[in-house]
Amino acid sequence: MSSTKIPPARTGRWSQEVRRHSDALDLERDVFKQRDPKRIARSLKRSAERSARRKSSPFRSAMSMLTINRAGAQLSATQRRRLEAAKNELRALYHRPAR
Repeated sequence: MSSTKIPPARTGRWSQEVRRHSDALDLERDVFKQRDPKRIARSLKRSAERSARRKSSPFRSAMSMLTINRAGAQLSATQRRRLEAAKNELRALYHRPAR
């Protein structure tokens, strides 16, 4: 027989672990479920400016929360457009040029 060990079952979700131990922002509950891109952007700005755990500027920290990465393939077209609009709103809140 092989002496290969079977790794223990993982409990919980990786996102829970990240929220507990990362330097990511503490976001308001269900911020990305909101329908208004301006509200999403304002919420992220508030969270970034209040956070003592961030390692970058408030703008960069907030924008990184909006970056569509892992969930991108599973987002609906409507939600993707909403988050892209929130990025533009966030740029405007920080007086950054639109892309």
